[in-house]
Amino acid sequence: MFKKILIANRGEIACRVIKSARKMGIKTVAVYSDADEAALHVEMADEAVHLGPPPAAQSYLLADKIIQACKDTGAQAVHPGYGFLSERESFAKALDEAGIAFIGPPAKAIAAMGDKIESKKLANESGVSTVPGYIGEIEDAKEALKIAEDIGFPVMIKASAGGGGKGMRIANDATEVMENFDSARNEAIASFGDGRIFIEKFVVEPRHIEIQLIGDKHGNIVYLNERECSIQRRHQKVVEEAPSPFVDPDMRKAMGEQSVALAQAVGYYSAGTVEFVVGADKSFYFLEMNTRLQVEHPVTELITGVDLVENMIRVAAGEKLPFTQDDIGINGWAIENRVYAEDPYRNFLPSIGRLSGYLSPEESGGVRVDTGVVEGSEISMFYDPMIAKLCTWAPTRIEAIDKQIDALNDYYVRGCGHNIDFVSAVMQHERFRDGRLTTAFIAEEYPDGFAGAPLTDTLKLKFVAVAAVCDAIKTARAARISGQMNGSGPQLASARSVTAGDSTHDVTVIGEGDDWVVAIDGKDVKVSDSWRPGDVRFQGSVDGAPITIEIDATPTGFHLSANGSKTVVSVLAPHVSALSQHMIEKEAPDTSNMLLCPMPGLVVRIDVQEGEEVEVGQALAVVEAMKMENILRAERKAKVSKILANAGDSLAVDAVIMEFE
Repeated sequence: MFKKILIANRGEIACRVIKSARKMGIKTVAVYSDADEAALHVEMADEAVHLGPPPAAQSYLLADKIIQACKDTGAQAVHPGYGFLSERESFAKALDEAGIAFIGPPAKAIAAMGDKIESKKLANESGVSTVPGYIGEIEDAKEALKIAEDIGFPVMIKASAGGGGKGMRIANDATEVMENFDSARNEAIASFGDGRIFIEKFVVEPRHIEIQLIGDKHGNIVYLNERECSIQRRHQKVVEEAPSPFVDPDMRKAMGEQSVALAQAVGYYSAGTVEFVVGADKSFYFLEMNTRLQVEHPVTELITGVDLVENMIRVAAGEKLPFTQDDIGINGWAIENRVYAEDPYRNFLPSIGRLSGYLSPEESGGVRVDTGVVEGSEISMFYDPMIAKLCTWAPTRIEAIDKQIDALNDYYVRGCGHNIDFVSAVMQHERFRDGRLTTAFIAEEYPDGFAGAPLTDTLKLKFVAVAAVCDAIKTARAARISGQMNGSGPQLASARSVTAGDSTHDVTVIGEGDDWVVAIDGKDVKVSDSWRPGDVRFQGSVDGAPITIEIDATPTGFHLSANGSKTVVSVLAPHVSALSQHMIEKEAPDTSNMLLCPMPGLVVRIDVQEGEEVEVGQALAVVEAMKMENILRAERKAKVSKILANAGDSLAVDAVIMEFE
């Protein structure tokens, strides 16, 4: 077994690999860019080596520097994680030539399966079902349009070397093919250094289901059941689960055996995943094979008890798999939510910044948190915006989902936007809970964007009760400090007018210690908690039901958040509440005659000129953020009066790109 390994990656996956290596008694070496000097994976590793500036092309993608780091530290093997160099045939070859083990598949398998065009040809030859499409390189948008028309709309434009949703576009008509082909190719070049594009039929009402494989160097390959990854945004997975609520035993066996046959055809070993698009009739078609560890591997580990990272390391060291296909079962259900630094209230635009506040759920009772950040960490524009992966396990699917909702409430994130409210809302959505999923779930269920989970009457009542108790605690504390209360005996709060949403309630509070009775319009509600002014979370119970509520004080009450719902609750003396109704609300400035930059990013191009008349939906500019190109379109018919940004400019959120008459 190796004594020391280097992790050629960053963030949560680097931390994840370090945990398994520690368990095995293996020392670890981290690598880092200037942006990651103080990162968690650097702190966790036994040693760390600096690579270069923040851009991946100048740090994490430099194979020669990583190999030199291995030589300098004595690392005998490299685990590549996912992304970066994990699916580069040249990297695996270079390590082999340097006498360093690659904790991954053989270079020939990476070459065969990592290229989506070649992998489809191999899948066809191996008898694996494939999606109808054009398997070959496409020169330009005109050729792409001809191919798309031959296949029939809608089509999927995909980067041959792609992954993670980058370099992928759906085109429903000729105009969208012409618009999206170049953007997909540009993203592919920026992310993978490979601009080859292919086109395939887009399956209507598709589900995304994948098979996890693990193989050794002795010819043994096992499939570890499936994962459902249908909840996606911009082709980027958001929610994953294992097993799938759609797959039956016969379908699982067929998909698994096809996946194993494909892997055997290329002499595969180590961990790998075969991805399928699945139709409503349970037909399935090969999409691609990822010759690496997947982001969502924890849900497979939770239902099988197999540590995939440990087995990857053991396979790389020449050991046989310690189990056979007959040993692999399904124990319970696991759900994973990707917690991203993005703003779901603004069409999921990327968010960057330093985590000025960060608390996460405790890892116990079927809750697992894979993360690479702590309070003070920076979410950089140079890398993927993932904050953490929250996984829950339970005997049944609904129990695992409900455990997710509770665990998501335990998060507290400040310093950047996040999608916690959104994924909590998904967990509560009736269609998700019923397992009626497709990859269009988000687009179909949130066509006008996300505005928060519905505030139910039950949750609103809890918000009112909690806000009243917190106000009483603040009032009592002020009274003790001023000497008006000695701190003994029941504490009676004056009558308050509490407003939550569109309803106002008459409330009084009486309590002793951490137990309170709140009278809301004459009805008693019991509240228990040890909350004190300054705490950012209320973790207690309302009428005996446990609940965690994120809480921030405002001048007139509290800002409360739970179960994906955000509400400002005012707690005022009755006469103050009456007078507040006469306050004039400040109007927001009118920016309707401007195109604002919706995220921190780089201007790729400006598609219009000053004086040009634009139509609704017309492309105005393209802004790149976190390696994703975003087309900004006209929301109304107008005339461009002034252009204030140029290609190559780096812009902040809400920077003015152009003005209209």
